[in-house]
Amino acid sequence: MGNYVQNLSARVNLIASADTWIEGDAIQQLQNTAKLPGMQYVSGMPDLHPGRGYPVGAAFFSTDYIYPALIGGDIGCGMALWQTDIAVHKANLSKLEKKLGNIDGPLGEEWQDEMANSIAAQTGFQQALGTIGGGNHFAELQSIDKVYDAPLLDALALNKQQLQLLVHSGSRGLGQFILRQHIDLHGHHGLAVDSADCAAYLQAHQQAVQFAMLNRRLIARRILSRLNANGQALLDINHNLVLPAQMHGLQGWVHRKGATPADVGPVVIPGSRGDFSYLVLPLASDLSLCSLAHGAGRKWMRSECKGRLSPRYTVTQLSRTKLGSHVICADRQLIYEEAPEAYKPAENIISTLEGAGLIKVIARLRPVLTYKTRGECCE
Repeated sequence: MGNYVQNLSARVNLIASADTWIEGDAIQQLQNTAKLPGMQYVSGMPDLHPGRGYPVGAAFFSTDYIYPALIGGDIGCGMALWQTDIAVHKANLSKLEKKLGNIDGPLGEEWQDEMANSIAAQTGFQQALGTIGGGNHFAELQSIDKVYDAPLLDALALNKQQLQLLVHSGSRGLGQFILRQHIDLHGHHGLAVDSADCAAYLQAHQQAVQFAMLNRRLIARRILSRLNANGQALLDINHNLVLPAQMHGLQGWVHRKGATPADVGPVVIPGSRGDFSYLVLPLASDLSLCSLAHGAGRKWMRSECKGRLSPRYTVTQLSRTKLGSHVICADRQLIYEEAPEAYKPAENIISTLEGAGLIKVIARLRPVLTYKTRGECCE
C-alpha cells in the first residue's frame, strides 16, 4: 500500500497519495466526525472535499447510533450503467443532442402506469421521477476508450462497439424532505439504533433508496426512448446511504457520503464531464470501510468557479471538452460550477486507489455526450 494511506489517528485514515489535492477543511471535518458518540472508524477517500458540516467522499462506521446528517439529503444517490445498442461509429453528436431534447420536466402520460405501480412513487414527489436534478448529477453517453482486463469486461457483457450510458442521480426532493424532518426533530444528533425514531428513519431511508434507483432507471429509459435506442441495465450502485455492517470485528453501521461500496462487485468511478471515467473491480477492505471514491471530487468551491473561468471561457466554449465530447447545460451558473477545471484529475483518484490495493481497473470510459440540464438547475 506504500504511501497511499495516511493514518490521521488510531480511528481516522485518509486514502490519498502525496500529490492528491485534499483541502484542510475537509480533513478537519473528517476528524470532527470521529468525535461523534458511537463513532468507531472514519475513512476519507481520495475525492474527499468539504461538505455542509460533514465531508463528502468518506465512510463512517458507528455502533449504538446512526447519523442521518452524515448521509445528507440525497439519500440513495448513486450511479447506474447501461449498455446501449447505439453504434460508436455511427454516433453523430449533433443529431443525438437534438433527439435528446429537454428531459428536465415531469414524465409524460405514457410513463404513469409504471410509476403508479411502484411503492417508491407513492411519496408525494412523483413529479421529480425521471429527472436528473442539479449539482453534480448527470447522464452521459460514453465509449470504451481502453481495456485493462478483457475477461472482466466480457463478463459484464459490455460491448466496445456500442455506447454506454451512465446515470448519476438520487432521491431528489424526497431525500431532502426526510433529512429536514430529522433535523427539525433531532438536529444533527444521532439516533440510538434500538429506538423507534431510528426505525422510522430507516424505513423512510429505504423508501428514498428505492425512489433513487427507480429514478435512475426512468432517466435511462427516457433517454433511450428519445434516442430511439434500446439498452440493458448492468450496474446500479448507491453511494449515499447507511447500512448494517461488520468492520474491524465490530457489528455496527456504515454510513457512506459520496463513497462507493466495495462489496457489491464492479463499479464506475466517474471523472468530470471533460475527463475519463473508470470501470473498476473493488477489492474490499476494512481499511477503507469497504468503500471507494465515488468520483473525481471537487477542487474548487462552487461559488468561485464562475469568477475563475468566465474570463477564459464562454458558455459555448464550455459546451465542448478537450476530449471532443458535447455538454448539454443551459444553466449558465451550473456550467461553470461543473467545469472540468473545478474537479480533481480522475487518473490521480484511480492510481491512488490502485496503490492502496483497493481496486483493479477493468476499462476506461470516454465521455461522448453529457446531459446536465436544459432549463434551470433542478435542486
